Amino acid sequence: MAPLSASPLRCLSLLLLLAQASASVPTTPSSPSRASNTYIVHTDHLAKPSHFSALDRWYTSMVASLSPATDVSRVSYVYDTALHGFAAELTDDEARCLSNTPGVAGVYEDRLVHLHTTRSPGFLGLDEDFGIWPDTDFGDGVIIGFVDSGIWPESASFDDTGLSPVRPSWKGRCVDGERFNASMCNNKLVGARFFTAAGTSAARGDDFLSPRDKDGHGTHVASTAAGSEVANAGFFGFARGAARGVAPRARVAMYKACDVRSCKTAGIVAAIDAAVKDGVDILSLSLGGFNDPDFYRDSMSIALFGAVRAGVFVVCSAGNFGPRESSLNNVAPWITTVGAGTVDRVFPVSITLGDGQVLTGQSLYAHAGNGTGMVRLLPSNCADDLEPGRIRGKLVVCTRDFGVLPSYGVAVKSASGRGLISLDPMDWRMDGLMAQAFTLPAVTLSAREADKLTAYMQSDAYAAASISFTRRTVTGENRAPMVASFSSRGPNHIVRQILKPDVIAPGANILGAWPVESPLTLGLGGGDADARRAGFNILSGTSMACPHVAGVAALLRHKHRGWTPAMIRSALMTTAATLDSHGRDIADNSPTSGGAATPLAAGAGHVRPQLALDPGLVYDAVEEDYVDFLCALNYTAAQVRTFVPGFAGCTRTLPGGAADLNYPSFVVEFSNGADVCVLTRTVTKVSEGPEAYTVRVMAPNRLVAVTVTPSTLKFEEQNEKKRYKVVFRSKKSAVGVTQFGHIVWENDLHRVRSPVEFRWVGSDALMTSQDKPN
Repeated sequence: MAPLSASPLRCLSLLLLLAQASASVPTTPSSPSRASNTYIVHTDHLAKPSHFSALDRWYTSMVASLSPATDVSRVSYVYDTALHGFAAELTDDEARCLSNTPGVAGVYEDRLVHLHTTRSPGFLGLDEDFGIWPDTDFGDGVIIGFVDSGIWPESASFDDTGLSPVRPSWKGRCVDGERFNASMCNNKLVGARFFTAAGTSAARGDDFLSPRDKDGHGTHVASTAAGSEVANAGFFGFARGAARGVAPRARVAMYKACDVRSCKTAGIVAAIDAAVKDGVDILSLSLGGFNDPDFYRDSMSIALFGAVRAGVFVVCSAGNFGPRESSLNNVAPWITTVGAGTVDRVFPVSITLGDGQVLTGQSLYAHAGNGTGMVRLLPSNCADDLEPGRIRGKLVVCTRDFGVLPSYGVAVKSASGRGLISLDPMDWRMDGLMAQAFTLPAVTLSAREADKLTAYMQSDAYAAASISFTRRTVTGENRAPMVASFSSRGPNHIVRQILKPDVIAPGANILGAWPVESPLTLGLGGGDADARRAGFNILSGTSMACPHVAGVAALLRHKHRGWTPAMIRSALMTTAATLDSHGRDIADNSPTSGGAATPLAAGAGHVRPQLALDPGLVYDAVEEDYVDFLCALNYTAAQVRTFVPGFAGCTRTLPGGAADLNYPSFVVEFSNGADVCVLTRTVTKVSEGPEAYTVRVMAPNRLVAVTVTPSTLKFEEQNEKKRYKVVFRSKKSAVGVTQFGHIVWENDLHRVRSPVEFRWVGSDALMTSQDKPN
């Protein structure tokens, strides 16, 4: 499979970096300059003087040698792989001086790379000149409904310039309310209603009694999926470029069912119901609970079944409770469940330790140049020991808990702390960091860098450090995607036989629109203590991944009007990428992972819109298939009637049980000593012209034998269906073991891949050591 990253934008970024590297500092000054800029100092690392124990100490010595008053915290980034050297804030004269230093190969002025949310569409391979965007007219006319916290209608992301009127069949409307009236809607924002009732924050005056968004979440996700192009967007200088949604000409309908404090199921179900009545094509819900009840007891799941029955494609976030197992929500098979992956964009910040080490973290602290200087380090739990007398003037090293995020910065600042170094909790220790919009000089460190900091603090009772900021955005250098540590993982805790999540999509450090009156940390614990305001914000979570898939689904719906929701999901899954931007297996960025992400973390892989447009074959499922699935779960007729009113009773069976649902993935279970599992699937040919497909299977050979019948599928016409059977035979019993593989139908034009999970349960026999998986 080709690497995910082969996009024109990434190639352009590399060319710009190469061009940057060829522009050396002039040797003849026109006039002395005191203004500083970021320079990249390229070194011959083999020329390092022997009295320096490490390269980073050599680099800080170079900068310190420029003048007695030089602040070595100006070193912002250290390179040690693709090239050796460092980046630093230097004046032009200082750069010229360094260019003549022994061991320096070159000094180059950093240049701004204008990115095209600003990065994730390009990372998905979307290009305005060719491919899926122009092929689908950028999703023009497709209506995406969002059940969320509302919308900020004045945002430029919802400008309707150049858009035609909404289709005549659209029944949606905009309603008047507090600081919102119907005239604020247009040909982009085609619907806006609210479902926040008595007893909510809105009713208490903490939110708007209208579709207007105070929390910011709804505005952000809507712009991510379908925002119009906004030139020169960014977040206090970070992630600058032209911002746009995945389907920039799709239309937005907002159904506000959440306020700044909570989302109530009653309002959510009302919003879903209204959206289906209005005629939305796509429903995007970046919300969910934890430990969802059985489907028949879950009103949200039942309502979404109704939406799918009506032909609406439903996409939901997987949850932010990773990396723990079985932490998913929204796991019903009629829902497309999306986990979060990282993108190849970072916001580097340097920390110089008292012993000369230079660490690199990330931060969205906006005041470049306002570093801390060398300050004493103070470890803190940042929960109950932030008294000003202890914190004042210190650089606080804090391990944060899930859910509070930048509010620690607010608390440390209020306690007169000088700055903050935030370490992820141990179960979140990852290297694809979420950058945070801190309100004071602060940085988040990855697992590797955090370990270095911890070791230094343990070795020095008077440990100190300084933080240096450059407000830089770096793209294309780091490995991506990785499954974000916070992204919820499988197995599916309700129906183990359905593999979830389905796919992953960009969900880390995503730029999106924001209410200009709302604090940037609202909803994250910062509240009104954060006085900053902006029209865009950078957030992370599966909430951000979900609208990316909603946008891709809108593009597919524009091209393939006759596809069912299951066909769209199948196209997304069977064409998903399993390799990252470096051509390696997508990694699981969590401390409990062994390296490569399994389908329990990444599902079928990372969405690839261009390939999903022409998947070749799809796995379809309609109402009758889902009813058979519910019957396979031994649901009573009364329980099934909660989904299908008028249902009389189960008349058909799935021979392979719930795992026999015509889903684009497989879960093979050998239980209680059984050594054979037989599952069937039906594929529909959606490409044009005659085609033949040959099967290829990857399975743990020492443990399982797999036979697919037939091994070749021949099609003559579009929409022709073929059925195949797979016999999985266990060679050995393996208690508690889970293994993975895939089944691929392929020819010269198409590759239709389904992930497979193999599990052994309830057997008393054990594997020998030589049979255990690597």
